[in-house]
Amino acid sequence: MSTPAPPPARPSRPTRADYVDWRTATTRWSDDDVYGHLNNARYFDLIDTAVNAHLAEATGTDIRDLPQIGVVAEVSCRYFAEMGYPRPIELGLVVDRLGSSSVVYRVGLFQGGDGSADEPACAEGRFVHVYVDNSDPAGGRPVTPVPDLIRSVLEPLVR
Repeated sequence: MSTPAPPPARPSRPTRADYVDWRTATTRWSDDDVYGHLNNARYFDLIDTAVNAHLAEATGTDIRDLPQIGVVAEVSCRYFAEMGYPRPIELGLVVDRLGSSSVVYRVGLFQGGDGSADEPACAEGRFVHVYVDNSDPAGGRPVTPVPDLIRSVLEPLVR
């Protein structure tokens, strides 16, 4: 009888050096939960905002109006250290995989550190977009290739 293989090692805690694009988000009083730290739902808001704000700013267009749009297929978050109001949160963005019809992003969340390249993240989100046809007035949305406009602003973020 063979021994089962051990589970794969969990990726280490990311640092600022792992991300390419940056933005800052403010925190609000209502972002904290009853335990005095950032509510889990707020992490997902920030992850979604980091990705879509980058796409909108980098393309210079309202990405919701494109003939092909990215819909969320997966989102998750690993937590390493507490964050909360009133300090701002810095969001680092990188593309792990740019496929033919999907994109896998990682978003690092940082708060209150020293800003050095080796500063560890407080949390890291994984966010997957799958591109679909948004032009059918009847609402059909078949999977489609990542549009060239989107691909062009994501290629510099691939690591």
